[in-house]
Amino acid sequence: MSRDRQEGCVAVAAQESSSPKYRRIADALKRAIATGEFLPGDRLPGENDLMDRHGVARMTARQALGVLTAEGLAEARKGAGVFVRAFQPIRRRGVPRLAREQWGEGRSVWSADVPDRDLLVDEVTVDEESATEAVAAQLGATPGDSVIVRRRRFVLDGKPVMLSTSYLPADLVAGSAITQPDTGPGGTYARLAELGVAPARFREELRSRMPAPEEADRLRLPAGTPVILISRTAMTADGRTVEANEMILDSSAYVLEYDFDA
Repeated sequence: MSRDRQEGCVAVAAQESSSPKYRRIADALKRAIATGEFLPGDRLPGENDLMDRHGVARMTARQALGVLTAEGLAEARKGAGVFVRAFQPIRRRGVPRLAREQWGEGRSVWSADVPDRDLLVDEVTVDEESATEAVAAQLGATPGDSVIVRRRRFVLDGKPVMLSTSYLPADLVAGSAITQPDTGPGGTYARLAELGVAPARFREELRSRMPAPEEADRLRLPAGTPVILISRTAMTADGRTVEANEMILDSSAYVLEYDFDA
């Protein structure tokens, strides 16, 4: 073995030995999942197994398994153990999904993300409310103006993956299908086009945080799982903002993909 390689191995070993025991156990389990030793749906070694195998306390074993559930690699089933997660993440294609050819031809923007899987809306409410200062600023409106608010929860393969809340000027969309639970083919953007205010440009801002208790409950998130917040505004060709959309995503359920020309 060359001197450089020997020094590299020593450095890696030193780094591993300095990391907490629970992290080293978690890393070993992740390697076993990556190499196929544990397949989707397989039960992982339990706390007792890890305690015996690694000579650690129960809390250390529990923390190791907690790392895998927090990172979305495993899921705990009450009374049964911890299993390799069989759920396949959604690849959210940030640019193609909002192209006019998508919603303009009657397809949901969500179908660009999961073309071969059923993404369902199992909760939807539509209300008329007064715009808060934050919503008014995003829409370019005045606080207190009437807005139509569409709240939805999206479920994939039986798992809630996203909460979405859309705000639209009430005077713009009143009487249209946008005020109904089912907006029809192409969704909200197709209906806006029919009203003569088709979105021509979008802006999205992303950030991450820990979920509020209600968000964690509605998304059925394991403890320690952060959420991704996507704030989108849809604008017409002349710059008018016609929708503000606030989305809360289960971070372990999504891969965010942005593919565009240089």
